[in-house]
Amino acid sequence: MISVKKNSKFMVKAPISLKGINWQASLVKGLIFTGLIWFIVFLLVIPNVNTITSVFWQNGEFTLTAFTRLFGSARAVAALRNSFILAPILSLTVGFVGVSLVLITEYFKIGGAKILRMGYMTTLLYGGIILVSGYRFLYEPNGFITNFLVSIFPNFNTGWFEGFWAVLFVMTFAATGTHLIFIRNALRAVDYQTIEAARNMGASQFTILRKVVLPVLTPALTVVTVFTFLGGLSAIAAPLLVGGNDFQTINPMILSFANMAGSRDLAALLALFLGLASFILIGLLSWLEKRGHYLSVSKVKSTLVKQPIKNPVLNVLAHLYAYVLFFIYVAPVVVIVLFSFSEPSAIARRELSWSTFTLDNYRVVFSTATAYGPLLTSALYAVLASALVGALMLLVCRMIAKHKGKFCTLIEYAFMIPWLVPTVLIALGLVTTFNRPQWFMGNVALTGTMWIMVLGYVIISIPFTLRMLRAAFFGIDNGLEEAAKNLGAKPFYTFIKIVMPTIMPSLMAILALNFNSLLTEFDMSVFLFHPLAMPLGVQIRNLTTDGRAGDSTALTFVYAVLMMLVGAVVLYVAYGRQEKERN
Repeated sequence: MISVKKNSKFMVKAPISLKGINWQASLVKGLIFTGLIWFIVFLLVIPNVNTITSVFWQNGEFTLTAFTRLFGSARAVAALRNSFILAPILSLTVGFVGVSLVLITEYFKIGGAKILRMGYMTTLLYGGIILVSGYRFLYEPNGFITNFLVSIFPNFNTGWFEGFWAVLFVMTFAATGTHLIFIRNALRAVDYQTIEAARNMGASQFTILRKVVLPVLTPALTVVTVFTFLGGLSAIAAPLLVGGNDFQTINPMILSFANMAGSRDLAALLALFLGLASFILIGLLSWLEKRGHYLSVSKVKSTLVKQPIKNPVLNVLAHLYAYVLFFIYVAPVVVIVLFSFSEPSAIARRELSWSTFTLDNYRVVFSTATAYGPLLTSALYAVLASALVGALMLLVCRMIAKHKGKFCTLIEYAFMIPWLVPTVLIALGLVTTFNRPQWFMGNVALTGTMWIMVLGYVIISIPFTLRMLRAAFFGIDNGLEEAAKNLGAKPFYTFIKIVMPTIMPSLMAILALNFNSLLTEFDMSVFLFHPLAMPLGVQIRNLTTDGRAGDSTALTFVYAVLMMLVGAVVLYVAYGRQEKERN
């Protein structure tokens, strides 16, 4: 028994303090839930509802004329058809290449696997419109690869890298980064004892791969395949830059219609089709996950040992295939880095020489306001959005973890709305909702301001941040919080001293990944950016389509190198230290 003096401060003040804390806690809890509901209703639900109503209600009347106009437009119908052709084929090509990358670097004994892995992971350092511009520089009519092919085949068509096959090629190698993360982690779940048992029973390497290894990868592969399909449907950078006039997909067409005042209902209708397809695919993913087709392995697993390819012919072909892929991944990076130090005239001629080496491109970016302005603007947007979404989701996850129930579950699902809705549909909803003063936003019109960009960035970052932070909260030992509470610690003190240190590594990694993805974000930015505060993604797109080939390409390459450096730091923060601890 613990004795406490009657005249102690604890005995006198505890009841009053406890009542105050309960009253304050109830008030704070009510304000938090009210704020979350406000955010969900007015920033996640109403903008998307407005997009839908703009299609069916015009001039105060219900109408279906948007459907008639859309399906009467050959360009719009072609964009729909092209997207639904690209998406399934892209899912197959990305799946094949992505799984083969993981098998090359993690399962089979291939010489130089570590170097190969570094080359394959370059798409994690840079992506989006920067990646597309790098491939375009290599394969366009005056590109390195095209010139090389012309030197071998004089009658070779220099305009070959345009249209469907160019878009498929670029997006196939741009989208395999998720495989190198998720499929690689899934492969580590394979029990080597199972492989040994299958081999002792006389199973061939191909049989073991098909019946033992691939079933373990199926759940993760299903998830990334669905997201690849969604990526194919919502493609915008690759069709814009290498699709040409003959192959445009839904998002570029939405952008085109959105910029015409009389066709915004068509843009909204196309976005609605995209959203419906996304909703169906996410539902399919949930259904597949609930089926739970997982392979049962032994409880005590042995570490996977890399398998040598016994057939000498297949071994040579596998090495050849691995290094051809390595060249495809690394060539744009090498070219971008080298030409970022070349004079604009040399870039225009595709000429690499020590005589044209210069640091002027970097000097221009760091000393000219029009050059470093987009970089600073995007960095500011990314920092603000990452910090805001991190704080918001930290609050949401804390409330979900501490207050179980249907209401909290409903809030959690509501914050996953941006996961179901395509980025372009979210952007159109924000534009159409906040282009005039709204009472729930203090009678302020946000469209045309810089704050709507920050809001858009926050919204598209919510699903990833919520899922990752929620997983981090599961790792907190509730016993520590209970012990602190029993010792008289206040909830806020407990949160700062116990909860935050536990989740801080995960939180910092999430913030770093959000910052990196938002730094060159294009899909949302192209709809919401302020003309006087142009973000980096839009700036790169303008430079890529600019007629001043040398000067514009030089700036694009400097931006790309800087983004790769940032991406390398982010990858180390997010995954590097974890890999060291694991190894």
